[in-house]
Amino acid sequence: MANKEAGVTVSMEVEDDGIALITIRNPPVNALSLSVIAGLREKYGEAMRRDDVKAIVLTGADGKFCGGLDISFLQEVQKTGNVSLLPNVSFDLVVNTIEDGKKPSVAAIQGFALGGGLELAMGCSARIAAPRAELGLPELKLGIIPGSGGTQRLPRLVGVSKAIDMMLSSKTITSEEGAELGVIDSIASPDELLTASRQWALDIVEGRRPHINSLHKSDKLVAAHDLDDIFQKARQNAQAKFPNEPHYGACLDVIEEGIISGPNSGLLKEDKVFKELLLSNTARGLLHVFFSERATSKVPAVTDSGFKARKIEKVAVIGGGLMGSGIATALVVNNIHVILKEINSEYLRQGLRSIEANLQGLLLRGELEEDKMKKALSLLQGALDYEEFKNVDMVIEAVNEDISLKQSIFEELEKVCSSNCILASNTSTIDLNVIGERTTGQDRIVGAHLFSPAHVMPLMEIVRTERTSPKVVFDVMRFAKIIKKVPIVVKNCTCFAANRLFLPYLQAADMLANLGVDIFRIDQVICEFGMRIGPFQVQDVTGYDVYLAAMKEFSAAYSERTFLSPLVQLMQESGRAGKKNGKGYYVYERGSRPKPDASVQQILEQTRELTRIVADGQPISLTDQDIVEMIFFPVVNEACHLVDGGVVVRASDIDIASVHGMKFPSYYGGILFWADSLGPDYICSRLTNWFKAYGNFFKPSKYLEERARKGILLGASST
Repeated sequence: MANKEAGVTVSMEVEDDGIALITIRNPPVNALSLSVIAGLREKYGEAMRRDDVKAIVLTGADGKFCGGLDISFLQEVQKTGNVSLLPNVSFDLVVNTIEDGKKPSVAAIQGFALGGGLELAMGCSARIAAPRAELGLPELKLGIIPGSGGTQRLPRLVGVSKAIDMMLSSKTITSEEGAELGVIDSIASPDELLTASRQWALDIVEGRRPHINSLHKSDKLVAAHDLDDIFQKARQNAQAKFPNEPHYGACLDVIEEGIISGPNSGLLKEDKVFKELLLSNTARGLLHVFFSERATSKVPAVTDSGFKARKIEKVAVIGGGLMGSGIATALVVNNIHVILKEINSEYLRQGLRSIEANLQGLLLRGELEEDKMKKALSLLQGALDYEEFKNVDMVIEAVNEDISLKQSIFEELEKVCSSNCILASNTSTIDLNVIGERTTGQDRIVGAHLFSPAHVMPLMEIVRTERTSPKVVFDVMRFAKIIKKVPIVVKNCTCFAANRLFLPYLQAADMLANLGVDIFRIDQVICEFGMRIGPFQVQDVTGYDVYLAAMKEFSAAYSERTFLSPLVQLMQESGRAGKKNGKGYYVYERGSRPKPDASVQQILEQTRELTRIVADGQPISLTDQDIVEMIFFPVVNEACHLVDGGVVVRASDIDIASVHGMKFPSYYGGILFWADSLGPDYICSRLTNWFKAYGNFFKPSKYLEERARKGILLGASST
């Protein structure tokens, strides 16, 4: 059929063997759009009516089966709040048309069958897959649950425990794993896939293989007493891992309903819960993050300029410390040849050992296979001079935040590297124009700011100056994707975007400490809000020297809204270095959780005496909500400065920076999306009150004041 959506078709071909081949074509991932769903219904209806059709093989075009429901449609439903717009895929298509149709279907899977794509396949009588095809139900990452029968069929095909693990982890499995578990019936080479699938379908028709309805399979289900134990443990784990995300528990309820009360009851509950969750704040936030991540790949005058990406295959990393070794690790695991340079043999040995330890850690966590680790190590070499730099495609400088040191390095790089080599700095705070001021070719200087640990954290800030070539920005964006990072392009300024969000967060915590609020209560409240660790433990883990160096740059550039507290300096003077020496706000002992150190109270009293920001010297009384707002509203305010100053391409880039840079909970949608859920007027009024009471740190930005006055959301486009 020809659909309204350009390039989208669901076609059917009937061969002499009586097999109807129905093919989904909806580039790039063959998603289930409204047109595709309508096309499937039409072609299945035709196949069922035709006397010359014995059975059906369902597949996808261009080596991809189906990437699931068109997610952009879900966002449209959220905007209207009208769930009746959702197509009835579960009952009308999967159950009534495919599974209960009088003619059997076989799914021929290449590439991937994800989400609704796997649910379509599970509705078929059998599933034949090409090697290494990806299978999974990742819906929970978006705040929803599988909505086309996945909660009911997967447990019956692979067993309850494995199905729960696959859904709650959102991880994919290979077709080979699927064959071992029972969701895949056979593996066939890509060249033989359709032939094998057609034969399997004929075998069902002619009685040589069973016509299986997976919704009513029961051989993989377990006894009632075992079931109780499985779900009790699953709920405990979900509560521990996702305490603020109720859709994980809801998914377990739906799975359990189907097993206890029968699959039809389970399908009805799945449909009801899916629609409720789709309109929840959690799903709105997670879908916003999903689309915001996709938007980062589009930068005007860069990605629309027709550039052809250059290959970046060999990269030099200068500095083998925590950041440099992490960056090098991220590169070698993604097949980039790395030259690690250090100033002497001992530092180089330490750097190379750190990389090997990083790789070993990935191996132990199951994120890297043994053969890939060996290959990664083979791509690594050390250097004590610049001799090998003449052949590299890119250099990433990752030394300490020392301006003169960085300037001398870039001055040297310009002499030794080829004229088309990209010169990047991993600086987190320093203006790139200052770093490159001794060079002449500043068009190839760019910021490539990764976050520690660099081989784990997903964000990469690509910092461009007014002189940075758009082609260089384009190349580094493509490079970020190769090393599996989420890139945001930001304008050159002190501290860029992510650290301009992060430092007010830490300053706000220091402000509350100086107002007499218990620091361990602050950390607890912020963790309950959803941050992985609180701001004072962050200072311990990051290192006081790093924090003070960053604050020095921030306060010099943005003095009018900086809160300078002597707290961290006093911590250092007392012999504390945080996790580095086991003594900070918390006590760190190997093999045990960090414990609050009550003796810090003396230092807190000293810093309060020095700042004297409470008139009568008495601690202020705050609710938990007050603490959350006093910590995060200054971050919102700084985000407004970033948007107003054109530092980011779009407001949603701020949300990505907050989620992937400072680990703001993704289910809130990012810092600005969360702020808009509360309302700019409310945030502005609260900041205004604190500004009057405690000074300029809380002074609302002009952007925030204007948006509050006009009733415009902070993340809304200005056009």
